[in-house]
Amino acid sequence: MVNFLLDINPGSTGFMLVCTSLVMLMTPALAFFYGGLATKRNILGIMTQSFVSLGWSTILWFVCGYSLCFSGSIAEGNDFFGILGNFGKAFFNGIDANSVFAGNGEIPEFVFIAFQMMFAIITPALITGAFVNRVSFKAFFIFLTAWQFFVYYPFCHMVWGGGLLAEWGVLDFAGGIVVHATAGFAALASVFFVGARTDKNSTPNSIPLVAIGTGLLWFGWYGFNAGSELKVDGITANAFLNTDVAASFALFTWMVIEWIRQRKPKFVGILTGSIAGLATITPCAGFVPLWAAPIIGICAGAGCYLAVELKNHRNWDDALDVWGVHGIGGVIGTILLGVFAMKSVNPNGADGLITGEFTFFGKEVVSVVIASVYAFVFTYLLLWVINKITPVRISKDDELQGIDASIHGEKAYDEGCL
Repeated sequence: MVNFLLDINPGSTGFMLVCTSLVMLMTPALAFFYGGLATKRNILGIMTQSFVSLGWSTILWFVCGYSLCFSGSIAEGNDFFGILGNFGKAFFNGIDANSVFAGNGEIPEFVFIAFQMMFAIITPALITGAFVNRVSFKAFFIFLTAWQFFVYYPFCHMVWGGGLLAEWGVLDFAGGIVVHATAGFAALASVFFVGARTDKNSTPNSIPLVAIGTGLLWFGWYGFNAGSELKVDGITANAFLNTDVAASFALFTWMVIEWIRQRKPKFVGILTGSIAGLATITPCAGFVPLWAAPIIGICAGAGCYLAVELKNHRNWDDALDVWGVHGIGGVIGTILLGVFAMKSVNPNGADGLITGEFTFFGKEVVSVVIASVYAFVFTYLLLWVINKITPVRISKDDELQGIDASIHGEKAYDEGCL
């Protein structure tokens, strides 16, 4: 035990435990955010999906998820073709409280396991906002399981676990490719497969609940981004401040555009704009200078707003704008990382287009396109397979009644007491 205490950095370990808790909080926050945006008949249905991901994704992570993401590497030749890790750390085999995370030698591996687990939990939960009130719980559960194995785990290993993309030189500080691009384009595929809602005149049941969810997501995002440095140093502080600045500029960019176009500064738009900024800065946070954060935030607010407008024009029924905010945000952020990255900010990063280096920019563009296309195609095929096993979409009668009553047999509010 004495050697263990000497090996780790107590400050970094304590900080990472706080960051892990913050990222865990983001999944219940997402449940509030989505629950407020859903109609009154479907509040519990969408919130249930987030909390089920919190529990089931943890179990999968314990069984083999962590091992498939972070054991073996293409350089060592002991992973699966640079796409997935091996099963050497299944059930956390060979890891105990005295194991130090080899990535930086400063924190226990248990802390790294827990931190990364929170990313695996929230990523598939993001997708659920696209098909709110239309998908059966059984189909969702199968989808949640398979999507982790065939989309999240491979890209996590390829980018963060020493796989193909990492070996190629692709960077993603906290999840522009691994989290937001994959989830956002999976959401779009699910919209195309499942189809539009029967009742499209669906309005948020509680905008204050959306605001609570947004506030908690923003709060948790500091752990999401700053914690991805995995220790406490200047890069941690830079990532923290970049996160807040980009989100703020995106919020006001969205508000101004909507105010001009619709003559009203809408609260839901303001909240959505902040989430767009947070998603977009995610891949960049620890690799770009602070002066780039306002530019990234403005691009996020404008780009994601236009994506949502395109979705509306094309009648794609992405109910809670997962593709427009997270998918496009992840793509924009990854591309802008290729533009603004500087080794003077982070020696472990790269020099981007702004310094005259085109190679890294090209790698970022190619990688995010591959991730988005793969997530879209695989998700559509996965839903097709699931539909052969059990109907993905609920019946029209159940949809009109609402998922809360028809599937879960519960109500969010006891209206008799109001």
